[in-house]
Amino acid sequence: MTTTRIALANIPYPATPDDSVRLAREAIAEAGTHGADIICFPEVYVPGYRLGAANELPIDEAFLERAWDAVAHAAREANVAVVLGTERLVAEEARITVLVIDRDGTRLGFQDKVQLDPTEESTYAPGSTRAVFQSGPLTFGVAICHEGWRYPETVRWAVRNGAQLVFHPGFHEAEPGGYRASTFADPCNSFHEKAALCRAAENTCYFATVNYATEGPPTTSAVVGPDGTLLAYQPYGKAGLLVADIDLTLATGLLASRLRTG
Repeated sequence: MTTTRIALANIPYPATPDDSVRLAREAIAEAGTHGADIICFPEVYVPGYRLGAANELPIDEAFLERAWDAVAHAAREANVAVVLGTERLVAEEARITVLVIDRDGTRLGFQDKVQLDPTEESTYAPGSTRAVFQSGPLTFGVAICHEGWRYPETVRWAVRNGAQLVFHPGFHEAEPGGYRASTFADPCNSFHEKAALCRAAENTCYFATVNYATEGPPTTSAVVGPDGTLLAYQPYGKAGLLVADIDLTLATGLLASRLRTG
């Protein structure tokens, strides 16, 4: 058995960009006290997923560089790898992305969001490449929000390229009059949480989805095992870390590897 302890930062939406860095650093430190090997944050947690007037603001590259350095310092201090939802500029185009930082504070690289939600297309450009990352014994990929829910290929690609776990940072807030979920994958819930079970089972991998802690969210943070079994989930809207131990030997990628494309 090869066990990795993961933490999902199911934490509040930040009041300001500076607040996003403070909350991220606090979550990383807390993950360290729990003995976590790696922590994943929601989509664009730094500086905060763009809402309303923020859609019109330019990306502040100087702020992001300072924020990433601060998060890397926190990772090194806590000895915890970080999967940080953020944004960046690539060839003058804004992208939703994830920055992966290893336990020693080294930047391992970015995974840009390739499949944008239609509502994001006026603000961001899509990425075009996918990557897998290595931290200790764990090999993992990232599928960001919309692309993980609706495009199974994004998860399968990572598993076929060696990922044992796919992190799924998202932003999913309540809609007016929407059903208030209380149990993960309840039949009355939206399809999204059932998709999380499918992404794991159809690829024989772990799938870890993480959302913000907001009022009445339709989905919550959860960890799903390689057989599609729900291992743990965070109470809806409750701020905190969801911590889970996963046995990497169970993530064989068998079903992903059997896909025939010809």
